[in-house]
Amino acid sequence: FLAMLAHELRNPLAPIGAAAELLQRMKLDETIIKRTSQIIGRQVSHMTGLIDDLLDVSRVTRGLVELDTEPLEVGAVLHEAVEQVMPLIQARRHDLALRLPPAGTLVAGDRKRLVQVVANLLNNAAKYTPEAGRLEVATTVDAQRRLCIDVLDNGIGMAPELAARAFELFAQAERSSDRSSGGLGLGLALVKSLVELHGGTVSCDSAGQGRGSRFSVCLPLPEPQTAAAAPPRAQLHSPAQPEPLRVMVVDDNVDAAVTLSMLLESGGHRVAVEHDALRALDCARQFRPQACLLDIGLPGIDGLELARRLRALPETAEAMLVAVTGYGQARDRDQILAAGFDHHLVKPIDTGRLYALLGACCHTPA
Repeated sequence: FLAMLAHELRNPLAPIGAAAELLQRMKLDETIIKRTSQIIGRQVSHMTGLIDDLLDVSRVTRGLVELDTEPLEVGAVLHEAVEQVMPLIQARRHDLALRLPPAGTLVAGDRKRLVQVVANLLNNAAKYTPEAGRLEVATTVDAQRRLCIDVLDNGIGMAPELAARAFELFAQAERSSDRSSGGLGLGLALVKSLVELHGGTVSCDSAGQGRGSRFSVCLPLPEPQTAAAAPPRAQLHSPAQPEPLRVMVVDDNVDAAVTLSMLLESGGHRVAVEHDALRALDCARQFRPQACLLDIGLPGIDGLELARRLRALPETAEAMLVAVTGYGQARDRDQILAAGFDHHLVKPIDTGRLYALLGACCHTPA
């Protein structure tokens, strides 16, 4: 497993390193800079996905995931899953057929987790189907009054012995010996655990290598008399461009602090950068930041204690405190919020969410 993990993490590091070296060269035109930054962004997203899968499968298999169950319209879940995987489907020029159940068909489940289940299966189908292949997502109701969601492809298929173990951890390693499709073999194991948490079953079958695969998820349908209308989905609005703020960034990783400050300055904010907690307190008294982005693992006084002291200063008592940290477990988040932070962002941060938080920050006179 460690050898596999090292291999998968090295894969995106190679283009990131090459792109970073390219950006250091002089006289790059705008097109090359844009393309290079897109490469870095894609590879960072890939690495983030690997880490998220590792943490997710650990939490699920230890029974630490709680479902937020509500009546869900199946069609909306399928559309959201397809939306997540569509960039890969389009990049590989696949033809996708989406066969939805009748409008108003409901299941009881956790929206985020059921979208994750279908997206993982569809992502799996897209990866293991040669370019310009055929994918299908179809729904039926079986004799046991279960809603079955089938994800089919005409891809590389599986030998019977692998199909029988497809949902075991790391089974992907044997499916693609050259590791050309990437991944740690965690996606299908996550699917199985999450479906079983919903009281359902998952299975797969294939006619053999080169003859495609079918993955089926079956979930119990609610009784007709107890089925409730699915709540309307909140309207999504693009976050407004945040107004300029005074922002203090504190991180002992110099590169991380500088790049974050450059990102903020590109959005028009005034930024002060510190790498030491005590110096940050002195800076706060003079700079009077409206928002503070703090690392937690600081030397000497850690970010939790720094947040408590910033809350005690009159200059920053009302400032928005945001933890920007690699600590992402639920207990870490609880501890961070208890120390006085308003928000918790896990590295690498979602810049869209950061801008939304800054946009919602209360402004004080400059």
